[in-house]
Amino acid sequence: MTATHERIVLTYGTFDLFHPGHVQLLKRARDLGSRLVVGLSTDEFNAKKGKQSVMRYEDRKTVLESCRYVDEIFAEEDWSQKLNDARRLGADVFVMGDDWTGKFDFMQEACNVVYLARTEGVSTTEIKASVQGLNRHPVAQAAMQLI
Repeated sequence: MTATHERIVLTYGTFDLFHPGHVQLLKRARDLGSRLVVGLSTDEFNAKKGKQSVMRYEDRKTVLESCRYVDEIFAEEDWSQKLNDARRLGADVFVMGDDWTGKFDFMQEACNVVYLARTEGVSTTEIKASVQGLNRHPVAQAAMQLI
């Protein structure tokens, strides 16, 4: 009997405020292979990108570990590590959201590159903006003073 090759899918992200869009991306990525490996952006790397997460790296990692589509998580600390990670892991497929279309085509040196459509109507940026808007509402400000 011949051993079957495990088809490894690799993706990256911050996965802050984990929401249905993240779940759909991870599910569709996992459907492209037998194992999904996620590079999770560290807080320090997010700071270099000019981003600040609501949730700390350790908490985002804990949430991702509970997702049934994710098989392995490692720290993403720099933009330049992706190609080496793909080679080190033996990745067959590299997946990103279609808002990154074309930006990771160089990964084709190591594996197939797939850009998946974003889930309509949900994004971390929109959730953060919505919460910030609520915090500015006079009723919310008055309630916060009572706490």
